[in-house]
Amino acid sequence: MNNENRQLFIGRLGKEPELRYTRNQKPVCYLSVAVNDEEQQKTHWNKVVVWGKQAELANQYLRKGSDVFVQGRKLLKEFRTTEGEMKRYEEVNASLIGFSNL
Repeated sequence: MNNENRQLFIGRLGKEPELRYTRNQKPVCYLSVAVNDEEQQKTHWNKVVVWGKQAELANQYLRKGSDVFVQGRKLLKEFRTTEGEMKRYEEVNASLIGFSNL
């Protein structure tokens, strides 16, 4: 994993996990994770994508407000709006997530 793209953080879910399936029936779960930056007194929001069995487990056990550990790779995504404007956003493609359902 390229170190400059590597992401490792602990945060809280800002909304309920969103589980979907690809055309080939591969599970994918979308998470919105808030990480507090104590130094800057700021909250950073991370779009996280989880695949496979981890996606199904995240959807089953995580809820809004849950603590979650994320390890993955940061990707820059681009798309063109219907008006022809280019938009960009970052997301983390998770290779590992961890959580406690206590």
